[in-house]
Amino acid sequence: MNTDQFIKLLAEKGVSLTSTQIEQYETYYRLLVEWNEKMNLTAITEKEDVYLKHFFDSITAGFYFNFDQELRVCDVGAGAGFPSIPIKIAFPKIHVTIVDSLNKRIHFLEHLAGQLQLENVRFIHDRAETFGQVKENREAYDVVTARAVARMSVLSELCLPLVKIGGTFIAMKGASGIEELQAGEKAISLLGGMVKDSLEFTLPFEESERNIFLIRKEKPTPKKYPRKPGTPNRSPIE
Repeated sequence: MNTDQFIKLLAEKGVSLTSTQIEQYETYYRLLVEWNEKMNLTAITEKEDVYLKHFFDSITAGFYFNFDQELRVCDVGAGAGFPSIPIKIAFPKIHVTIVDSLNKRIHFLEHLAGQLQLENVRFIHDRAETFGQVKENREAYDVVTARAVARMSVLSELCLPLVKIGGTFIAMKGASGIEELQAGEKAISLLGGMVKDSLEFTLPFEESERNIFLIRKEKPTPKKYPRKPGTPNRSPIE
């Protein structure tokens, strides 16, 4: 996907980019590749692949959810900023908090935000398990996003405690998404969520399968969740 195709396909979905936003994606790509030479941010470095598999893929969440409003968004395990930074560029009204366990990635994101002149973004070096047990963070966000972080049963324990009642957990998954969702149904329900929408589509050009799950927070998450760091992954709710 070249830049012109990126702009055109987003416009077809109702996401029109200004010249400033287009330049922000260009800068994002340049810095991603530049920093990737010093640290492992992504295995995808070809420009057309980054635009398709990172930028466009991240923004697909905005085809099914309205980000064009002031929302408090928390992105768990965003790595090099996906999906929340591409979404933030396209929908600048949102306030973004990224939680990531690797401090080097946080340094990259802080530099990136400065270069892109992003406002209302903050980056937290922490494990999602400990972040989610801090009183100020619990049930504090309108939207929590995660992309390719962990299987649904684990991801739900990391993300749903952060979503406020009536808010939405957006899980972005690949081809195995439906099976993961089925396996994670108990965890989602226990943690206070309910699956509102299950959306399946293919990425353009390469036709790879994608799934986006919109999970509404219906009731409070029991205080014991999330459990201690590493426990959700070792002993997922089943």
